[in-house]
Amino acid sequence: MSLYDEQCVREFKLIEPGLDQFFAEMAVDCPYHLPHDAVFYQALCSPFADRIMELFLASGYRRNGNCLYTMHCPDCSACQPIRLHVDEMRMNRNQRRTRKKNQDIEIEFAPIEANTENIALCEKFLNDRYPHKKNDGQSYYQGFFMNRIVSGMEIRYRLDGKLIGNGIVDIGENWMNAVYFYFDPEAGGRSPGTFNILTLIETCRKLDIFYLYLGYYIKEVPAMNYKDHFRPYYLYVDGVWQQGELGIS
Repeated sequence: MSLYDEQCVREFKLIEPGLDQFFAEMAVDCPYHLPHDAVFYQALCSPFADRIMELFLASGYRRNGNCLYTMHCPDCSACQPIRLHVDEMRMNRNQRRTRKKNQDIEIEFAPIEANTENIALCEKFLNDRYPHKKNDGQSYYQGFFMNRIVSGMEIRYRLDGKLIGNGIVDIGENWMNAVYFYFDPEAGGRSPGTFNILTLIETCRKLDIFYLYLGYYIKEVPAMNYKDHFRPYYLYVDGVWQQGELGIS
């Protein structure tokens, strides 16, 4: 365990004994369609200091709107928080190709905003990916993206002025948390998800941020297991961040 993680563990232990009075378990069908019940350990939170969010992230927690949560599933441990250490990252051949393929993309940084353009693209993405759920972009912005407890921003991707992707991130002094990414399905051939993570890595480097949290890695779910292409990566397993596979493929 690194000195950084040891310090985070010590500080989080000061918070942890009081969590049960605010957090509760909620059982639902697995959102990733695995054959097990999912149990969320979660609480609604008011805005708090970046360092507190950093301690929760370093302890395997995630954010959804103003809700912090971690998984307490009794029969499954497939959801593993994944983290990149930015200074250690090296692009592989496919990632270099993806970056080159997207040299014509304009990148802009902006406040999180529920404007017409963002909502329309988010809704197009949701209708393509999850047509049976009847999700809408307005609800995602109001209940998920903008209902936040820490500082955040959007990283917007444009092609000839047209918005084709948008990454929502939380950001602190020494950490970035990838909250959500949506894109135009018609731009899928550009590998926009990979390009977004490459952009997050580069942004972290420019801001001297070392830790980039990418949500959950789930080996059995294709939409979640591509994250292990960014190496070396770290998984939060049994309360410890453990380095995954080494090397450049």
